[in-house]
Order: sequence, then structure tokens, then C-alpha cells
Amino acid sequence: MNLVEEILKKPMARLLVEEAVKLLNEETQQRNTFRNWVDESIKAEFINGEVVLHSPAKNKHLSVCDFLSRIMSVYASHKKLGVVRVEKAMVSLTRNDYEPDICFFGNEKAKHFTPEQLLFPAPDLVVEILSKKTAKRDRGIKFEDYAAHGVAEYWIIDPTKEIVEQYALIGDLKEYFPVSTARYDDDLASRAVVGFDIPVAAIFDEIANIEALKILLDR
Repeated sequence: MNLVEEILKKPMARLLVEEAVKLLNEETQQRNTFRNWVDESIKAEFINGEVVLHSPAKNKHLSVCDFLSRIMSVYASHKKLGVVRVEKAMVSLTRNDYEPDICFFGNEKAKHFTPEQLLFPAPDLVVEILSKKTAKRDRGIKFEDYAAHGVAEYWIIDPTKEIVEQYALIGDLKEYFPVSTARYDDDLASRAVVGFDIPVAAIFDEIANIEALKILLDR
């Protein structure tokens, strides 16, 4: 039984729905205020009615983001598969606005983007890099929300343990299933970015990153 069916069984179902609609309308106003306030200098997200500000990232986080976004972006561009965006691309879902660490949009979505675009649809692949402050959201509300909105593939990277957790949607189900837990010496193949098969070391080490990029471009 889903949540809606559970609510409809309650005598106060109509009152509960009316109260929920009222609160969601208020939240929409708050979301519009957030969008008018946030700019390029602010790293922030709007999650379930709250503005979440992000503190500066550690160097390890920045290196992982740089290595992976670089190799993925160059590969996707070279193969004409779509576009990669990093950190400041605001992904707007039904209720929440996120700024993923890395996201990939295939050509079907990217072809509709405009130079002045500020809000982006659900990507085909999202990558979040864990920190102590973001881990709960990355594994919680974002995990659920990305799946519910059809983000085909989701990577969660632990920069300290040098592990990549890979999740994917299966069939028409709007929930993620684990594909792999890849460690430093393993290989990792994306399902959303066709042919993007790299050693995990390329995400954490610059020399391995450059070598992996050469191999990808020579294929």
C-alpha cells in the first residue's frame, strides 16, 4: 500500500490533504525567494523547504571533482554524447533545487539548453562526493529524489576511502539498485555515459586520470 492509499483510509484525509497543500504553497513562495536570492557566489540548495548552505570543500574533494569532471567532460564532448556540468548547475526537481557535484545530460536533454539557462532538468547521471556534512543528504533525500525523477545513474564517491558506489534504475521502478562498489584498483563502467569505462584510480590520481583519458580518446 502506498502513502496516498494510507492517507485516504484516514477519516481526516481531506483535512490532511488541505493542510499539506497549504504548506506546499508556502514552500513554493519560499523557493521562489531562494531562487531570486541565490547567485554564482553562493553554494546553496533548497531542500524540503529549507535553504542549505555549503561550506568550502577540502582539497581532496576538489581534486576528485576536477579529475572526474575533466575526463568525463572531454570524453562526452569528443564522442558527442552530451554535456557535463559541475557544482553550480542548479537541478530543479518537483520540490527541491540541488547543485550536484557533477552531472551529465545526454543529447536528448542537452539539445534544449539555452545560453541563459539557470535551472536544469533531472540529469542522466549524477555524482555526489561525500563529506561529513553532506553524507546524510547524499544517501538520503537526494538518493530518493534523484531516483523518483528518473536520474538513470547515481554515483556516490567517498574521497577518503577512495570508493565509488554505483547505483542505477532498473526497468520502470523509481528506486535505485546497487550496481557496484568499486575500489581504487577496480574498473568502473557507466551505464548512462556510453563507453565511459575507466579505472577508479583515474578519479583519485592525476597521472592515472591522464592515462585513462588518452585510452578513452583513442578508442
